Amino acid sequence: MKHILSKDAPAPIGPYSQAVLAEGRLYLSGQIALDPATGQLVEGDVAAETRRVMDNIGAVLAAAGMKFGNLVKCSIFLKSMDDFEAMNAVYGSYFEAGKAPARETVEVSRLPRNVRVEISGIAYGRTPAY
Repeated sequence: MKHILSKDAPAPIGPYSQAVLAEGRLYLSGQIALDPATGQLVEGDVAAETRRVMDNIGAVLAAAGMKFGNLVKCSIFLKSMDDFEAMNAVYGSYFEAGKAPARETVEVSRLPRNVRVEISGIAYGRTPAY
C-alpha cells in the first residue's frame, strides 16, 4: 500500500491522504475546488469549481502514474441538483466519448468550505512499481 501525494493538488486539510494505492487500485479522496498554488477556493460558478476539482483529480492520478482513463468509479456530491447540467458538461469533457467511469451524483445539504461540488473516485490500472 502506498499513500499518494501530489504537489499539483491541494494538500489534505485533515487526517486523510489525497489517495491510497493498494493492489493496483487507487482510492482518491474527495476533491473540492481548492487552488493548489494558493490553498484558496476558486471563484466562479459550479463549472469553474468542477474544472478545478477535475484538474486536482488529474494531478493525483498523474502522481500515481495514471490518467482519467484509469478511473472506474466516481462519486459526485452537489450542493444543488440545479447545478447538475453545468457540472456534467465540464466533468464529461475530461473523458473520451463512451469511456466515462461508472458514477453516481447526489445532492447533499453541505460540503466542506461550502463549495458547490466535491468528487471522489476509484482508479485501476498498471502503475509504476512502488
